[in-house]
Amino acid sequence: MVSMKDIAAACGVSVATVSKALNNHSDIGGETKALVKRTAKELGYLPNLSARALKTNKSYNLGVLYKDASGSGFAHDYFSQVLEHFKNEAENCGYDITFLSNSKLRRDRMSYLEHSLYRRMDGVMIAVADYEDPEVAELLQSSLAVVTVDYVCNGRIAVMSDNIGGMEALLDYICGRGHRRIAYIYGEESLVTTNRLSTYYRFLEQQGIPIREAYVCRGKYRDSHIAGVLTNRLLELEEPPTCIVYADDFSAIGGINAIKDRGLKIPRDISVAGYDGSVIASQIEPRLTTYWQNTEQIGILAARRLISLIENPKATAIDQQVISGRLIAGGSVKQLL
Repeated sequence: MVSMKDIAAACGVSVATVSKALNNHSDIGGETKALVKRTAKELGYLPNLSARALKTNKSYNLGVLYKDASGSGFAHDYFSQVLEHFKNEAENCGYDITFLSNSKLRRDRMSYLEHSLYRRMDGVMIAVADYEDPEVAELLQSSLAVVTVDYVCNGRIAVMSDNIGGMEALLDYICGRGHRRIAYIYGEESLVTTNRLSTYYRFLEQQGIPIREAYVCRGKYRDSHIAGVLTNRLLELEEPPTCIVYADDFSAIGGINAIKDRGLKIPRDISVAGYDGSVIASQIEPRLTTYWQNTEQIGILAARRLISLIENPKATAIDQQVISGRLIAGGSVKQLL
C-alpha cells in the first residue's frame, strides 16, 4: 500500500509537506499541492480514513435529510439541483454524503438524530422535511451542526432562495405588460409559500390593483392535475384573469394543457407564468415566462456554511443567507394595450 512517505520520496519533499498538501493547508504553495496530489493519484494513494478521523475527531461525513412531500424524489426540478451542487461542493472539500432515513418498515429504525449519531455524521443539511415532525424537531434542537434550505429555524444557519424578490420581479414584469387581473395558484403551506403569497398581496396593494380572492387558489407544488382543474375554474369566472401565475413550472404545464384543451392560445387569449426556471420552461412553445432560482449557489453555499460550522464553529455566524435568481421573460405573457 502506498504511503505518504512514498509520495514524499517521489516528490522530493517532506512527509509533513505531503500531509499538508493533501489536506489543502494554506501554507503550501499551489504548485507543490498540485505536484503532491498528482503524484498521489499516479501512485494510487488512498488515505487512511480511520486514522484521519481519529486524529481530527471528525468522520468527514455529512447527512442530508430530504423528504419531498410531492413524491418527486430526486426528479424534483429545484431540490435535485440544490442537492447535486451541495454534494459536489462537499466532496470537493473532502466530505462524503449520507442520506438520512427513518423508514417505518425497518424493525431497527432509528430517529433522524439517532441515525446521524450512529453514522458519526459531523453535520446535517435539511433540504425538505416536515418541520412539525417530532424527529425533525429533535434533530434541530440537538448539538449537531445543521443547515436548513428554504426554512428558518432559530439558532440554525439557513440558506434561502429569494422568494420575495423573485415574486416581486415576476409580478412587476407581468404588471408592466399591462395586466391587472392576475391570478395566483400557490402550493402547500410552507415558508416559501408564505413569502410568495404575502408578496402577491402586497404587490397588488402597492399597485392599487383590487384583490380578487377568487383569483387566489391553493394548489400543490408539482401537481399538474390540480393546476389544470384550478385553471379551468379560473377561466370559468364571469371575469377571468388575463394572466395566471403558477406555483412552479411543472404545475404550469398542467395549466397550459387545460388552456389548450379549451381551444385557447397562449398568450393571445390568456397569459401564464411559472416559477423555478427549470429546463422544461425553455422547451415548451411559447417559452414559459418564469423566475429562475440559483440552485447552484444555494447548494454550494449550504455546503460551505455547514462545513464552516463544523470546522470553525466559534467564528461561524448563525445567520440567513438569501440567494437571488433572475427573471426569464419568455413568450407566455402578452403585452396588453
